[in-house]
Amino acid sequence: MHETPGLLMLEWLFWLCVIGIAYIYVLYPLVIFCLARFFPAPVAKGKTSESCTVLIAAYNEAETLPPKIQALLESADASLIDEILIGSDGSDDGTPDCLRDITDSRVRVISFAERRGKPSVLNDLVRQARSEALVFTDARQVIESGALTALMENFADPDVGVVSGELVFYVPDRETGMTEKGLDAYWRYEKCIRRSEARFRSVPGATGALYALRRRLFKPIPPSCVLDDVAIPMQAVMEGARCVFEERAVVRDRPAASPAVEARRKRRTLAGNIQLVRLYPSLILPWRNPIFFEFVSHKILRLLSPFLLLACAGANVALGMDAWMYRITGALQGMFYLLATVGWITALQGKRAPGLSAFTAFVQLNGMTILGWYDYITGNVQVSWSRTRLSGQDRNKTRSD
Repeated sequence: MHETPGLLMLEWLFWLCVIGIAYIYVLYPLVIFCLARFFPAPVAKGKTSESCTVLIAAYNEAETLPPKIQALLESADASLIDEILIGSDGSDDGTPDCLRDITDSRVRVISFAERRGKPSVLNDLVRQARSEALVFTDARQVIESGALTALMENFADPDVGVVSGELVFYVPDRETGMTEKGLDAYWRYEKCIRRSEARFRSVPGATGALYALRRRLFKPIPPSCVLDDVAIPMQAVMEGARCVFEERAVVRDRPAASPAVEARRKRRTLAGNIQLVRLYPSLILPWRNPIFFEFVSHKILRLLSPFLLLACAGANVALGMDAWMYRITGALQGMFYLLATVGWITALQGKRAPGLSAFTAFVQLNGMTILGWYDYITGNVQVSWSRTRLSGQDRNKTRSD
């Protein structure tokens, strides 16, 4: 191939994109794993009698709240619970009255007539909390007995300011759709990275379904903030505290049975990551963010991934006209996307395609990232959430994009 300046630039573009994609999905996880392995920062856990305030922001959760609150009060962690504050965000399904049969004085429902969104509700709930330790959770997920105790034990270490629980997705045996399996595989990959980040320094964010925070580290978040479970922990990290990951603090949820519901959720999360940089620009300043490396590598670079993939494919097509090597790389890319397409079509038919879900999940993730950018640029990102009925009796709470 006769290398003109234009072709040389295309080669540089192609290989920089390949390196960038490899770093995001392979090299960074390996690097953070090695850092955690050879330079660990163990947490000095210990028994604690410190009580906590459980905070739940809810919208139209009259069905899910009673069993969740009852389970908490009957769990092995009940003695640690000083109070449970539930903020009803303009609910119109009887949520403010659904807990009347629970006579425990620790349970308090605070009803807000106007629907404002989760950030505003959490800001108000924290102001009314009594305990130094705050536990944030949602109405839907099931918290396993002993999870709160596991969270609190991390606060024996004075350097720990935030403790994230472990979200585990469960799928009934009768349901083996690709949506559930693909999400489960992706979430396992995510948790491996988070474990390494926590063992090395800090996780850039927490599991919104269950995490604990020292109250003195809480700072009110903007009403427009989409990712409260990243903004709140990262503000604590910016103050020098650690955000760690507790595997024993298990909270269980069920993946969305509808691909459309999962797509909306993911789009909103990705748009929220973009919004974070605007709301908190110091997060991408290495002299301000103690975990700049982890935050940028894990949260920010993934937002660029689809554009790297598109540039890589485009450059490959141009280069493949003149060099056999790039015809091979082009064929490999084509095969990758073909396998992803086959997996997607198979899933739409309700069938299983072992081994293809990872390809499909990767392409879907990057597709959702582009849509997340679109939502953010067009202002189609809302804080308030809506409830969507899923298959069977399951319901999944998603927030509108």
